[in-house]
Amino acid sequence: MNLVVVESPAKAKTINKYLGRGYEVLASFGHVRDLPAKNGSVDPDADFRMIWEVDAKAQKRLNDIAKAAKDADRLILATDPDREGEAISWHVLEVLKQKKALNGQPIERVVFNAITKQAVTEAIAHPRRIDQALVDAYLARRALDYLVGFTLSPVLWRKLPGARSAGRVQSVALRLVCDRELEIEKFVRKEYWSLIATLATPRQETFDARLVGADGKKLQRLDIGSGAEAEAFKQALETARFTVESVEAKPVKRHPQPPFTTSTLQQEASRKLGFAPAHTMRVAQRLYEGIDAGGETVGLITYMRTDGVQIAEEAVAAVRRVIESDYGARYVPHAPRRYETKAKNAQEAHEAIRPTNLARRPAEARRFLDDDQARLYELIWLRTVASQMESAELERTTVDISAKVGARLLDLRATGTVVKFDGFLTLYQEGQDEEADDDEARRLPAMSAGEPLTKRAIKADQHFTEPPPRYSEASLVKRLEELGIGRPSTYASILQVLKDRKYVRLDKKRLHPEDRGRIVVAFLESFFAKYVEYDFTADLEEKLDLISNSEVAWRDVLRDFWGDFIGAVDEIKDLKISQVIDALDELLAPHLFPPRADGTDPRQCPGCSTGRLTLKLSRFGAFIGCSNYPECRYTRPLSLPADGSADIGTKKLGEDPKTGLEVTLRSGRFGPYVQLGEAVEDAKPKRAGLPKGTVPDEVDLDRALALLSLPREVGRHPDDGEPIRAGIGRFGPYIQHGKTYANLEPGDDIFHIGLNRAVTLIAEKLARGPRARRFGADPGRPLGAHPTRGGQIVAKNGRYGPYVSHEGVNATLPRDKTPETITLEEAAALIDARADRGPAPHARPRKPKRPSPGTARHIKASAKRPGAGASKRPGPGAGKPPAAGKPARKPKQAAE
Repeated sequence: MNLVVVESPAKAKTINKYLGRGYEVLASFGHVRDLPAKNGSVDPDADFRMIWEVDAKAQKRLNDIAKAAKDADRLILATDPDREGEAISWHVLEVLKQKKALNGQPIERVVFNAITKQAVTEAIAHPRRIDQALVDAYLARRALDYLVGFTLSPVLWRKLPGARSAGRVQSVALRLVCDRELEIEKFVRKEYWSLIATLATPRQETFDARLVGADGKKLQRLDIGSGAEAEAFKQALETARFTVESVEAKPVKRHPQPPFTTSTLQQEASRKLGFAPAHTMRVAQRLYEGIDAGGETVGLITYMRTDGVQIAEEAVAAVRRVIESDYGARYVPHAPRRYETKAKNAQEAHEAIRPTNLARRPAEARRFLDDDQARLYELIWLRTVASQMESAELERTTVDISAKVGARLLDLRATGTVVKFDGFLTLYQEGQDEEADDDEARRLPAMSAGEPLTKRAIKADQHFTEPPPRYSEASLVKRLEELGIGRPSTYASILQVLKDRKYVRLDKKRLHPEDRGRIVVAFLESFFAKYVEYDFTADLEEKLDLISNSEVAWRDVLRDFWGDFIGAVDEIKDLKISQVIDALDELLAPHLFPPRADGTDPRQCPGCSTGRLTLKLSRFGAFIGCSNYPECRYTRPLSLPADGSADIGTKKLGEDPKTGLEVTLRSGRFGPYVQLGEAVEDAKPKRAGLPKGTVPDEVDLDRALALLSLPREVGRHPDDGEPIRAGIGRFGPYIQHGKTYANLEPGDDIFHIGLNRAVTLIAEKLARGPRARRFGADPGRPLGAHPTRGGQIVAKNGRYGPYVSHEGVNATLPRDKTPETITLEEAAALIDARADRGPAPHARPRKPKRPSPGTARHIKASAKRPGAGASKRPGPGAGKPPAAGKPARKPKQAAE
């Protein structure tokens, strides 16, 4: 028996079918060992000795592999064809050696770029040894990440209360996001104008031309900077005579993009499908490992972690056959296209991402894929086929036009593009992160030099320059790749870590740095500038690649890094937190204290007018506070909205007619709020936060008094006479009756909701049952009885998204379905598919609850008493002899 070890059970299941008898395929479920999360796991003083710990969840799987290995004739390590895959094979082998599970049988390493029968059987026939250079590169990377994380993070925690850990590559990615935000904040908008003339040819065909020159000088985009200048040009063009000076048509070819690499797949899936990089990789992993396609389990795409752009010769031939069959010979280039990667430090040797069988069209594959899998497969198929299609042939036309006004000569230009042959564009066009200028996409009418043109309209448009856009997940991945930072397998995890640590947030598909992230980056730039430099990180990545090529020893790279790094850390350890705060306060000043519209000192405290605003740190994070604390308790969050509404200081709104106390609008650490009166000794004044979406400038005295009156009594419940109150809480406006709380729905006004409506909301909440009252569960939308199983199917909105439920079986809805749109048939299919997969891992039976110590003592004591545990009242069978054929039960021992 030959033992084959792979990473995932899905991969094991697929490969087992291909190899058949004589082979046993077991999965390691990914990495089986890691460095323990404690100091000393990597010891620089012992030549970077690394202590590995077997994952508790992997122990049983390793025991199974070891047991099978003892009786195996051959051990075949068939993990993924990259550094991580090589490392997993190495870890498995090392554990088997420690367990003494090997008896001298051959140990082979095989790799395949696609999980198809042909690829797997060919790999088994051509084994090799474990590539120690790839393992060394993995060891160096893992040690570097550990040393940075476990050395720098404690310094971060001590010097920046409330901060999270800092990673080697994640910190550099975070700096990119923060640097872009700083560019946006420093950006000063500039006004500029464009002049567009709508002209007509002698054949009455109209087109637009742009003013590009005046009096022999070229006009750049920003040269017309005021409305007065624009109006002067417009008046001149109104009375000008227009003539075609020249017409130039140039043939242009547009070539297709290469097949997908990991980063380009993540970028395009983000642009075209709206997938986060992590989700793209999860879906791609499933397509790679194998899908049940009509009774046959087969991998649909090649390995999805790669920066190679070439594809196998047989795949190129298959693509060309598909193109000729589906689009005709005109779309097949004379020679196959060859691509070379442009990514910095590209080092992966395997193919680009492509379908394993190009003849399997997306329409055919969709029958056995879920929606996300089908969409991603189609994207990969289209890109692969388009990469070998003929170039698109375009004709770009430029028309130069003169406009004479007396002795003045103004120059205009019109551009347009005509597609003469669509080529690959008939199938695929790469998406863009930013909208491109489509002036050249127009088609111009036929014109010739010397022809007069007639003016139809002159338009002067005002514009303002825009700041650079924030990074999307796709554009950040692209930038990291351009800089040579990270590797194909790391991009998704880098982004996920930044979001999980609350260093960035994703808003409208753009990455915004959180204050916590900006503080961390400012700290690292102030005290560890070298280690968040783009070039330094890229150079380190290059050294790791040299290790994988056996050009550099991995311990030498670690020694070079560690000496300088630990010296920088030791210098920071002696710094006081006040010194750190001062440095961060200075570095972040443009962000924390932007210029005020009235020109006053942005650091002047709006609370006391004499204090100075500075950066403060607390166990809950950073904020802005007054230097006159504790006499002045003014605070505000770090970030200010673009309109500066959070820095409202103390705004007097008027007096409360009932108490005569002053009502003020203020800003605090958690946002703007209204306050009645001032603090007197230990008595705090009444305060009320502004509801979400309320603009502080729109809050007047009446609105403030209404907020301060909450919670208000709506009326008495007609059933029990208990009061129903309306208020605003942590989760928004609500209605309360006793211990029942019901959220207000859109359209309900907290200040005007009536008793009838309040009673209805309470009744609806009670109707959903106690669990709904506690957790806010959705009662769902009944769809009808299951066609074959019977019982109602209900569509619901749950804590983790929409799903359908049927007699204890829950199935998540696809992205394109909602509880309101899904049909009974679609829901039944989802339920059946989920039921066939068996119970979810978290649905295992619970262990019996252990009695508390007090309960255990009570049971033990009662067991010692005569008759303990016996019922006081004899049951129906008490005193009867045992049934025929059954022995009488022995009495329980006291110890039981």
